[in-house]
Amino acid sequence: MAEIKDPENTILIELKDGTVTLELLADVAPKHTARMKELARAGAYDNVVFHRVIDGFMAQTGDVENGNFEKDFNIRLAGTGGSDLPDVPAEFSKLPHARGTLAAARSSNPDSANSQFFINFKDNDFLNGQYTVYGRVISGMEHVDAIARGEPPMNPDRMLSVKVAADA
Repeated sequence: MAEIKDPENTILIELKDGTVTLELLADVAPKHTARMKELARAGAYDNVVFHRVIDGFMAQTGDVENGNFEKDFNIRLAGTGGSDLPDVPAEFSKLPHARGTLAAARSSNPDSANSQFFINFKDNDFLNGQYTVYGRVISGMEHVDAIARGEPPMNPDRMLSVKVAADA
């Protein structure tokens, strides 16, 4: 496991194969970082599926409204919702969408990010400047690489638990 330098800005995602440790970039995207921590602390991300996983591209999750595998789950609705909190405005930066980076998913409106996010499987430079990058995987990328593929996957993987490292 990677050394955690700032537990308050580190997220631990428990997947079926192990823990993924994310370093949040509060200095780059403070609003997105705060939202992820707020939802993690509320337990909102627990049991939420990866509803869009494209080989060689990215794994998307975070629909806390429709993606919880244990609450009225319907795979056709997963990916269509957010949270009951207001949307987060874009916080674009010069950071590239490199392998292992965490970015906010959104609609065509740049200021429509809410709870959904994706982790890049590879460098996806064509996304640079269009989606807010607000974290990076510092350990456990092999577990992200093992997430079931599909749009949606037939048997989607899920985040068993998501915690702020300071609270773990």
